[in-house]
Amino acid sequence: MADTADKESKTEEATEKKISDAIEKGNLPFSREAPILASIIAFLIIMVFVVVPSGAKLASFLSQLMDKSDDWRLSSADDARQLFGIIGSAVGLALLPVLIIVPGAGILASVLQNAPRIVFDRIQPEASRVSIVKGWSRLFGSAGRVEFLKSTLKFAAASIIVFMIFFKDSHFFVDAIITEPGQLPELIRTHIVRLLSSVAIAVTVLAAFDLAWTRIHWRSELRMTRQEIKDEHKQAEGDPLLKSRLRSLGRDRARQRMIASVPTATLIVANPTHFSVALRYNPAKDGAPVVVAKGQDIIAIKIREIAEAHDIPIFENIQLARSLYKQVQVNHVIAPEFYKAVAELIQFVNGRRQ
Repeated sequence: MADTADKESKTEEATEKKISDAIEKGNLPFSREAPILASIIAFLIIMVFVVVPSGAKLASFLSQLMDKSDDWRLSSADDARQLFGIIGSAVGLALLPVLIIVPGAGILASVLQNAPRIVFDRIQPEASRVSIVKGWSRLFGSAGRVEFLKSTLKFAAASIIVFMIFFKDSHFFVDAIITEPGQLPELIRTHIVRLLSSVAIAVTVLAAFDLAWTRIHWRSELRMTRQEIKDEHKQAEGDPLLKSRLRSLGRDRARQRMIASVPTATLIVANPTHFSVALRYNPAKDGAPVVVAKGQDIIAIKIREIAEAHDIPIFENIQLARSLYKQVQVNHVIAPEFYKAVAELIQFVNGRRQ
């Protein structure tokens, strides 16, 4: 009853922090049906494209081996080991595509759902995993009921498909009896391909449902109460280290965007050692010169280095550089009192370009 009441009180969608914490702990939605579907498709590919050439090579090898049986001596254990080694190598080579394609398909289906990650918390022992009460709730809870429904549907679908292919309106067993021995493998392969194709279609529908269900169920399990959201918000707001970190990240990003704008500048006004202000003036876009970047000390040096790399003119004017730095914000036009001084610099730049 307590668990039910707790779930009913979780009416709010999980926050980004709650979701990221769950992901870090390895709590991710995962559909078990997707790897099963991938394995079935892998077997279908093997039956269509691999079995015939691999089987032909193996049959040819065994036929040659039987025809030249007199060439093999079995007078000692070493001779027997050598013969079994050769046969085993041929059989292993024939089965190699199966050993690669099927596990590879299952792994690929798992990786495409969630990126692989190592989470040691998932392998640590927990009392809830051996708790009878928790186990009972897992078996008869919503997740357990869905798993039971999926298992029932898979069994029913497989039974119906096998019945339709091998029994209803089919003469498979009669054909198998009257078919020439050399053609019997192809007959069996044809019916297995039909079986796998039908099962793959049925499992595709089930896997699509399971993919949607696992994500919906995962989201519902991460739901939060209003009090949990308030507590999380208070904790984030009240943490001075987090605030400081966020402000630092904001300043770094703003500084990076500003530095990236320096190549668009028309000219740089600099105090030789302390201040640099990058100005842009495009008559078609700007009503007045715009400060695209400004900086002091190390940032000032960085602005000048970028300007030199892009052949942007640099003018040393201590008073103008100080005033622009203190009075004009980045991405703002300069004040009217600076029009005359800046206009003279722009006129000089335009004259030099001409």
